[in-house]
Amino acid sequence: MAPHDLPIPRLSGSSPSPSDSKRNVGIDRIRIALTTLVILHHTAIVYGGSDGWFWRQEPNASNVFFVIFNTINQAYFMGLFFLLAGYYTPRSYERKGAVRYLADRLLRLGAPLLAFFFVLYPLTVAIARTSQGHPFWRGWGEMIVARAFGPGPLWFAEALLICAVGYAAWRGVRRGHEAPTSPLPALPSTRALALTAVGLGVASFAVRLAVPVGKDVLWLQLGYVPCYLYLFAAGCRTARSRLLERITAQDARPWMIVSAIAIFLLPIVMLTRSDAGAFEGGWTLNAFFYALWDPFVAWGVILGLLWAARRREAQRRTPLTDWLGRGAFGAFIVHPPVVVALSVWAATWSTSPWAKFALVGAGACAGSYAISAALRLVPGVRRVI
Repeated sequence: MAPHDLPIPRLSGSSPSPSDSKRNVGIDRIRIALTTLVILHHTAIVYGGSDGWFWRQEPNASNVFFVIFNTINQAYFMGLFFLLAGYYTPRSYERKGAVRYLADRLLRLGAPLLAFFFVLYPLTVAIARTSQGHPFWRGWGEMIVARAFGPGPLWFAEALLICAVGYAAWRGVRRGHEAPTSPLPALPSTRALALTAVGLGVASFAVRLAVPVGKDVLWLQLGYVPCYLYLFAAGCRTARSRLLERITAQDARPWMIVSAIAIFLLPIVMLTRSDAGAFEGGWTLNAFFYALWDPFVAWGVILGLLWAARRREAQRRTPLTDWLGRGAFGAFIVHPPVVVALSVWAATWSTSPWAKFALVGAGACAGSYAISAALRLVPGVRRVI
């Protein structure tokens, strides 16, 4: 999926199917919000949040508020990206066929992945090293020579390429069957979703016994993969029925309450059980709590956002929404060097980390979208981002 290209599905007759080219403004707004949140998420790491990043001014996990902010984000925002990617996958496959579909995914996901891996990753590292007095231009060349390469946040493109190949293979196996997918016409019951959340939590806990959160395998955080794969598959199943565009308050409200309770419990558990074992993985109650906590938070936040996206005010198209929607994927790609450059520049400011987070975060959002818009003026780039 290139996240900027999310047409509404439309079925034949009066039913919706994935062949319509009309954009869903509400889902565009979700993607814009999620992209902005990714940028702020990484900015928060600079000032005391928790996660891996290119450069930080404050020690890792030194600010409880930013740690909680990052933890809550992690529970749902990338999962929602996977859900939306799956939602538009059947439409793309059925319109293009297997060969063109895979070629398109390779272009729209593989090209940004390679560009970040070999160009933007060493660029971002070089910018970070200027905080230690290293020169930028020569440092960038040194990082390329030293093969300081990696996907950074474009691990997401790597994961989606794997999902695309898996989906095409599954459709190939299913060839000749009347129904290429098993549509999901209505949201599963609360009990079914609760059991699914428990199952995913147990699966994540099991994976994290071998690969704790924070440890990569081929640049992927396997501890989150069970939820990501489930949400991608759920997106595929809901495409024909347009279920994600029909979420109601009645669907979302119970899970929003569950998520609110889970989020309320997080700081209590973190503060009272910080010495009772790792949360990232292992045979500890903390690790089991965190593995279960993730999907129970995700369900409510995701359903709440989808419900909000179908409300009348969320469907109003504006020039700004269109501009941001077109530039969201590009902003996602280029934001790491922007965040690092602004945070290194702001390191000498005599102000609090809170103020720096607000100012650098706002500047990074604006700068990333502006650079994305500029890149889209380059011939051929629009085919990719």
